Amino acid sequence: LEILLKGLRRLEYRGYDSAGESDGKSPCHQHALACSSGLFPSLSPHCLPDNDIDLDVEFDVHLGIAHTRWATHGVPSPVNSHPHRSDKSNEFIVIHNGIITNYKDLRKFLESKGYEFESETDTETIAKLVKYMYDNRESDDISFTTLVEQVIQQLEGAFALVFKSVHYPGEAVGTRRGSPLLIGVRSDHKLSTDHIPVLYRSCKFKLKNDTCLFPVDEKAVEYYFASDASAVIEHTNRVIFLEDDDVAAVMDGRLSIHRIKRRAGDYPARAIQTLQMELQQIMKGNYSSFMQKEIFEQPESVVNTMRGRVNFDNNTVTLGGLKDHIKEIQRCRRLILIACGTSYHAGVATRQVLEELTELPVMVELASDFLDRNTPVFRDDVCFFISQSGETADSLMALRYCKERGALTVGVTNTVGSSISRETDCGVHINAGPEIGVASTKAYTSQFVALIMFALLMCDDRISMQPRRREIIQGLRVLPDLIKEVLSLDDEIQKLATELYQQKSVLIMGRGYHYATCLEGALKIKEITYMHSEGILAGELKHGPLALVDKLMPVIMIIMRDHTYTKCQNALQQVVARQGRPIVICDKDDYETIKNSSRTIKVPHCVDCLQGILSVIPLQLLSFHLAVLRGYDVSNVTSGSEGTDNPVFC
Repeated sequence: LEILLKGLRRLEYRGYDSAGESDGKSPCHQHALACSSGLFPSLSPHCLPDNDIDLDVEFDVHLGIAHTRWATHGVPSPVNSHPHRSDKSNEFIVIHNGIITNYKDLRKFLESKGYEFESETDTETIAKLVKYMYDNRESDDISFTTLVEQVIQQLEGAFALVFKSVHYPGEAVGTRRGSPLLIGVRSDHKLSTDHIPVLYRSCKFKLKNDTCLFPVDEKAVEYYFASDASAVIEHTNRVIFLEDDDVAAVMDGRLSIHRIKRRAGDYPARAIQTLQMELQQIMKGNYSSFMQKEIFEQPESVVNTMRGRVNFDNNTVTLGGLKDHIKEIQRCRRLILIACGTSYHAGVATRQVLEELTELPVMVELASDFLDRNTPVFRDDVCFFISQSGETADSLMALRYCKERGALTVGVTNTVGSSISRETDCGVHINAGPEIGVASTKAYTSQFVALIMFALLMCDDRISMQPRRREIIQGLRVLPDLIKEVLSLDDEIQKLATELYQQKSVLIMGRGYHYATCLEGALKIKEITYMHSEGILAGELKHGPLALVDKLMPVIMIIMRDHTYTKCQNALQQVVARQGRPIVICDKDDYETIKNSSRTIKVPHCVDCLQGILSVIPLQLLSFHLAVLRGYDVSNVTSGSEGTDNPVFC
């Protein structure tokens, strides 16, 4: 139980509203924990039900499952908390990350068969469905794996599932489709193999030494099913990433992986990979929250993104993940950047320099809208999929849509072994390190740098571009030191937050390279402070947004000395003419703007296309301080920059 609780604590930074656990020993312990009605502080003992569990008691069971979630179906309550059970005898227990889209039809069918539901969730339908399959089995010796395979064929939507059952004591079965699921492997002894062959239902098979994983000397081995590596890293750094529709079974201490049928391009085995993540990387240290820690990690994270890739002495860029496809990319007709939330803003921020250096049309698309429009995609397009986690559901669906149409696909992710990194043809890992805070900060700036490096790589053989390339590369060289200089403004920005935190809304305006900064800053303020905020293109000011400006409305303007400087000055005058009192983020050497503005945040000067990295950090800090002053726990925000997720842990 202690291991399960620690695993959930590693995930609670995401701000979940419910948690549950099952050790499978007896009915009274099936829902030993059901914390709900608000964020659960460290899963402390007050979460336990009236019949408190003695945590010192040891059971002889070898399997326990736990889950923490945001309420997607049904309000946060004990009855809606996972795990969910098939019946009052707890014949089958399941935990679920994702959303089942056809659960209403399944529920109606199961209710017609006499199954009674206890909760409002989509997940309970899965538990009842597996019992229905078991009750109507054709053979008494049906395996747990086969039963789960039959269940997932009836499910639509996204899921990562772990099952346990009193009919199959000591067995665990996990499967996924569209939601992440990995298996941590821990053993003090040598394992029989570092690749697990995939077993197909169409083949006649038995569990043999060459088809499953176990210690050579039959010593103890532990398996951890989890949807996030941070839940298992204190136990092991050796993991297996499951593919969509994989069914992984642990029985008698042995792990096997099954599939119903072989797909084109399937790799016949799953490798055990070694994560580079360390436990200290997912600890807060001396910071008050993960978000604050990650904001201040940005000087190091951008260095890690560039390390071994940018040679500042001879002005060259090397991206090993693209080297086999770079010629094909250079021959393409169009670049399409597809992402959600913060990752989408990283695409908007770099679109202008991508167009400049590649001389290609660049589209930046929100993944959900891209799919809703059935956007035309052609074989000579190159589609980038930008995601911190590499598991963003809408981006994954867009990826598969583009692959079906023959486009070359490129992943830009922060997570080795993620679905996007595995399914794209090539890609770039941003190497920002684990990002625990739900509000993405260091991943945004590392994605920004990664896309800049790609643009530089695309024009490395164009003589006319060399002066511009050198300017940008030398700008990257000094970028970490400039970020440190911006972070030194933290006290000043905290003071500004004390003047703004009681406001109901804030407008952020800019144009050119800094429009993306406005969007990203507004998103951070919304998701962390729960204050309304809007990013506005300053060129559109007189086409409607100017009506919102008065002496009471807080306005933040980004004015930098680039090709939009004069136009931004005109926008500033329009705001002042309507009695607005703008707070201006500007170049520290821009004496004209500083003289004509009542309040400024002065940042160092950098190359125009990199200036957005420096201008976004004050807004990251501002959102953090506003949230603290407004009384919110920054570590437990209830929305993510790329989507929702309900981790499982077993």
